[in-house]
Amino acid sequence: MKKTSLLGLLVFGAVSMQAQKVDESAVPTAVKTSFQKAYPAVKTVKWEKEKSNYEANFKEGGVEESVAYEASGKFISSEKVTEVSALPGAAIDYFAKNLPGKKIKEASEIKDANGVITYEAEVNEVDYTFDASGKYLKQEADED
Repeated sequence: MKKTSLLGLLVFGAVSMQAQKVDESAVPTAVKTSFQKAYPAVKTVKWEKEKSNYEANFKEGGVEESVAYEASGKFISSEKVTEVSALPGAAIDYFAKNLPGKKIKEASEIKDANGVITYEAEVNEVDYTFDASGKYLKQEADED
């Protein structure tokens, strides 16, 4: 997972198509309005389109974040880079037990439309996903 393309990894479950950069003028007004309501202080946004959804990549408070919306402006999910130390303890324990000596390159917190939080951690070009309590859910090869 590269910090410059967070949402490309989030992929919202089943989407396997690569995101394509789009000019802000091509982003539906409903999407931009939803984004501005949720993130009024953010002024610099890089937009991508993935199938029919739109992704905003930006920094807020110096933290890299991304958020995805349906074309109607409905929130899908968000992802923000976090410190490895912010991962749940059970996730840290998973790496100590299953990948001893391997370093977590990057971690992020993901929130879906229902408010469910999961965590993702990258080790050796593989993204590991954990629930909010740190229970291992899945892993997949990094697509970036």
